Amino acid sequence: MKKYTYNQLSVLQYILLIHGAQVGIGVLTIPRELAEKASTDGWISLLIGWLAATLVSLVITNMMKQYPEKTIIDIFPLILGKWLGRVAIALMSIYCAVAAFVLLINATGIINVWLLSQTPAYVVVFLFTLPTYFVLQGGVRAIGRYAELVFYLTLWIPFVITTAYREVHWLNLLPVIKEGWHPIWEASKSTVLSFLGFEFGYFAYPFLQKKQYAPLGIVIANTLTMLVYMSVIIVCFAYFSPDEITQYTWPTLNLWKAIEFRFLERVDILFLSTYMFILSTTAIPYIYFCVFSSSQLFGMKDHRKHLRLFLLLVPVALWFYTPSFIDLKKSIQIWSYAGVVFAYALPLLAWGPIRLSKRAAGGKKA
Repeated sequence: MKKYTYNQLSVLQYILLIHGAQVGIGVLTIPRELAEKASTDGWISLLIGWLAATLVSLVITNMMKQYPEKTIIDIFPLILGKWLGRVAIALMSIYCAVAAFVLLINATGIINVWLLSQTPAYVVVFLFTLPTYFVLQGGVRAIGRYAELVFYLTLWIPFVITTAYREVHWLNLLPVIKEGWHPIWEASKSTVLSFLGFEFGYFAYPFLQKKQYAPLGIVIANTLTMLVYMSVIIVCFAYFSPDEITQYTWPTLNLWKAIEFRFLERVDILFLSTYMFILSTTAIPYIYFCVFSSSQLFGMKDHRKHLRLFLLLVPVALWFYTPSFIDLKKSIQIWSYAGVVFAYALPLLAWGPIRLSKRAAGGKKA
C-alpha cells in the first residue's frame, strides 16, 4: 500500500496549492521593490525571475521522479545517511517554520496598519491560528481543497482592479529598457522571494495522483503566479508615476484605496479582508510541512501535536515582543536568503547525488 494514498491531490489542487503558496506578501510589495531598482522596466525583471523559478521547479520534479512515493524528508536519509539525513530534515523544518512565522507576522502587521490598529498583534495572530488548525489537521488533501476554494472565492479581484484602467497613464511604461540591462538584472533578484512556494514540489509530488503531470502542473502554477504579479505591476506602474510608487510601502493597497463605486466607497477594506484568505494559502502549507517534517524527525505519525505546539508558540512570542516595521523588513530578507538555499540551490545540488544513488540502487538489484 502506498504511504500517502489517503492524502492524494488532484492535478488542479497540486497547481493551486503551489500557486497559493507563491501569491502572498509579494503581491503587495513587488511593484515598489522592482520600481526602486529598475523603474518601470521591472516587469522584464519579473519575466527573468519566472524563468529561473520555472527551470528550478522542473529540476525539482525531475529529482522527485526518482523516488515517486517519497517526499524530500524520506529521501534525505537515503542519500545522506541516518544522522546527516536527520540534520537535513531538521533544517528543512526550521526553514518552513521561519517562512510561516515571517508570513504570519507580516500579515498581522498589515492588518494592524489598515484594519485593526488598536488590536494587539498576538490577538490578531491567535485569530489566525484557530481556522488554520482546523484546515491543517486534515492533512495535504484538506490543504489542496482549501487552496482550490480560495482560488474560486477570489476570482472577482482581477475584474474589479480593471476599473482602475480609467485613470492609468500608459506612457509611464515608456521608454522600455531606458536605463540599460544592469538595473533589470539587479531587480530580478527581488523576484526570488515572490516566486518562493514552488519548493513544495519536494513535498507535494508523492501526494499527486497523476504524477506524469507534475512538471506541467508546476509550470502552470509558476505561470499563473507570474500573470498575477504582472497584472498588478503593470497597473501600478501605469497608475503611479515612477517616482511616486517608491514612496508607498504597499502600493497595491494604495491602488485599491483609489478604487470607488457609487454603492461602495472603501473597496480596499473589502479587498484586504478577502486577501487574508490568499495570505492564508501561503502560510498554511509552510506550517503544515514544518510540523510534517518535525513529526517525521521524531518518528511520529500524527502531526497534530506539533501543530498545536507551533500554533501556540506564535501568539505567545508576539505577546512578549511585537516586531517593528524594520523588524518585519529584516524578517523578509532572512526568509529570502533562506529561500535561495532551500528552493534554488538545494535542488541543483541534490539532483546529481539522487540520480547517482538511484542508479546505484538499480545496479544492485540487477
